[in-house]
Amino acid sequence: MKLPRRQFLHLAAGAAALPMVSRFAKAQSYPTRTVRIVVGFTAGGSTDIGARLIGQWLQERLGQPFVIENRPGAGTNIATESVVRAPPDGYTLLMVGPSSAVNATLYDKLSFVFLRDIAPVASLIRQPQIMLANPSVAAKTVPDFIAYAQANPGKITMASAGIGSTGHLVGEFFKLTTGVNLVHVPYRGAGPALTDLLGGQVLISFAGIAGAIEYIRTGRLRALAVTTAARAEALRTSRP
Repeated sequence: MKLPRRQFLHLAAGAAALPMVSRFAKAQSYPTRTVRIVVGFTAGGSTDIGARLIGQWLQERLGQPFVIENRPGAGTNIATESVVRAPPDGYTLLMVGPSSAVNATLYDKLSFVFLRDIAPVASLIRQPQIMLANPSVAAKTVPDFIAYAQANPGKITMASAGIGSTGHLVGEFFKLTTGVNLVHVPYRGAGPALTDLLGGQVLISFAGIAGAIEYIRTGRLRALAVTTAARAEALRTSRP
């Protein structure tokens, strides 16, 4: 991880955490022991990176360990359930993303009600999704990729961090709006999905910028598009 990116994410996470720290300051005795931050994905993805940066930031300022606990599976439901069952004492926190909202409609039976059982603390990260391709894919633009996919229906694999993840939903929306036939391959987090994308086991993926930026900068992955109206500032000098 290069220093500029780390500094940027560190500062962004720190600034976003200020509301949380102000609440902590009201209770001078908190924390007096280790705090767990539970992440519903494997290590290496944007959610995990954000949790580790904010955990380090809080540990340095509050003087107690903030330990990241990865509990992937069931579209983050395993992680959420473990936090719901934990004592409501502020020592078990959950890193939440769009999957938590999606799961309320994706799963018929859950052992918890997210809006009732999880209390919001602070908003930490906003980032676009990036359409990523393995360099073996000849297309260098989205129109080129659409043409390539139309010429190879059902032969292009699309990795995601899991069913119902942001990358999965963005990919499905892309398929609907362009009419291309991509084969979805779900993983237990963005980390393993990116590993297979780097190795060529899958060909494209939609992923958060935080977990993919270094691979783009070094030319190991190709960024075809971002899910924002304007190009991401971090990518302006990242195209290999």
